[in-house]
Amino acid sequence: MIEWNEQHLMIRDAMRRFIDAEIVPQLEELEHGDTPPYAVLRKMIRTFGMDEMARTRFQHQIDKEKSGGASKASGEPTGGEASREASEAQRGDSVAMQLIPIIELCRYCPGMVTAMGVSMGLTSAAIMSKGSVEQKERWALDLLTMDKIGAWAITEPSSGSDAFGSMKSTARLQEDGSYLLNGSKTFITNGPYADTIVFICKLEEQGVDRKDWKIMNFVLDTGMPGLTQSKALRKMGLHSSPTGELFLQDVLATPDRLLGGVPRSRAESGTKDTFSMERAGVAAMALGIVDRCLELSVSYAKERVQFGKPIGEFQLIQDKLARMEVARMNLQNLVFRTIECAAQGRGLPIAEASAMKLYAARAAVEVAMEAVQVYGGNGYMSEYQVEQLARDAKVLQIYAGTDEIQISAIARDLLSR
Repeated sequence: MIEWNEQHLMIRDAMRRFIDAEIVPQLEELEHGDTPPYAVLRKMIRTFGMDEMARTRFQHQIDKEKSGGASKASGEPTGGEASREASEAQRGDSVAMQLIPIIELCRYCPGMVTAMGVSMGLTSAAIMSKGSVEQKERWALDLLTMDKIGAWAITEPSSGSDAFGSMKSTARLQEDGSYLLNGSKTFITNGPYADTIVFICKLEEQGVDRKDWKIMNFVLDTGMPGLTQSKALRKMGLHSSPTGELFLQDVLATPDRLLGGVPRSRAESGTKDTFSMERAGVAAMALGIVDRCLELSVSYAKERVQFGKPIGEFQLIQDKLARMEVARMNLQNLVFRTIECAAQGRGLPIAEASAMKLYAARAAVEVAMEAVQVYGGNGYMSEYQVEQLARDAKVLQIYAGTDEIQISAIARDLLSR
C-alpha cells in the first residue's frame, strides 16, 4: 500500500466533518473540564456504523466457534487467486477503517483515542482471545460496540515496566472453586467509569517462587463488593482520557469470570500479543498528532511576521517544517505497513511493533515540541493547540512500554539472530 484509496479519503473527510461539528466545539471542556468522552465517542461510533460492523464480525466469529471452526477458520480463502486477493483487500480495508478514525481524532483529541482503544481494543481483545464462547457473549460484544466501557488493568504502583515481576495483585483459590482477589492497580485508562474490567493478577501457589506464580485474567463488573474505582487522576496530558486507580479487597470471583477457565504461565498469558497490537496503534496516533502540528505550523509560519517578513521565509523555520514533513511521511508509511500486514492475515512481530512504536513516539514528541518552538511564546499558551498536542505526545514514550523497553525488545531480537 502506497497511498489512501478513494474510499479511505471519503471516510477521512466524513470523519473530519464529524470532528469539526461534534468535538471541536467542546474541545475546551473535554480537555480542561470534567466531561468524560464517552457520549461523543458513542455518537461517532453510531454515526459511522462501527457498532453494526462490530456486531456482524462478532456474530460471524461466534457462529464459527460454535460450529467447531469451519475450514476457513484460519482465514485462508478458497476459490483461487482472485478470491485470495479479494480477501486480502477486505481485511486491509477493515483495518484502514479502524485506523483512520484514530488518526483523525488524534489531530485534536489523542486522549479520546486512548479511551476508545482501551475499551473497544485492549479489553475486548483480551476477552476475545482468551475467553470461552460464553464469556465472549457475556462481555465482549458490549465492549466492541461501546455500549459498555472497558478497562484493562495490569499496571500497579510498584510495577510499571516490570509488569509481571513486580506484580502484587493475587487470586487465592477457595474450597468451592471461587477466588478471592486482592490488590491495587494504577494508571488505568477508563478506570473511573469502566463497566467491565479485565483484572490481571497472580495465582497464589504454595511452595512455588512468587515470580513463577501463574497469571490469571478475571473479568469484573463495576459495583462488585470489595471493588473500588477511584475518581479520575490529574495528569500532564490526555485530559480527555479518564485515568484512575482500582482497589480490590477480598473480591469474590466465581470460576466463570476466569478467562479461559485456567491460569496460564507468563509465556502463555498472551500479553505479548496485546502489547504488539497496542504498540502498532501508536504509529496511527503519532501520525494524527504530527499531521496537525505540521498543518498548524505551516499556517502560523505564513501569518506570523517578524523582522518585516513572514517567519516561514527564514531558513531555520523552513528546516523545522521540512523535518516535520519527513516525520509525517515516515509515520504514514508505518501505518500503511500495519494495514498491509493485516491484509495478509498476520500481525506484527513484537520486535517490529516495538521499533514502530519507538520511532513513532519520538517523532511525535519532536515534532510537537518543534511546533511549540515555531509558535514561540504563543506556543506555550494553552489557547494555542500546539501546547496541548505537545503535552499529549509525551505519553506515547511512556505507555504501552517506555522507549527504554522498546529498545530492549529490539536489541534482544537482533542479538538472538
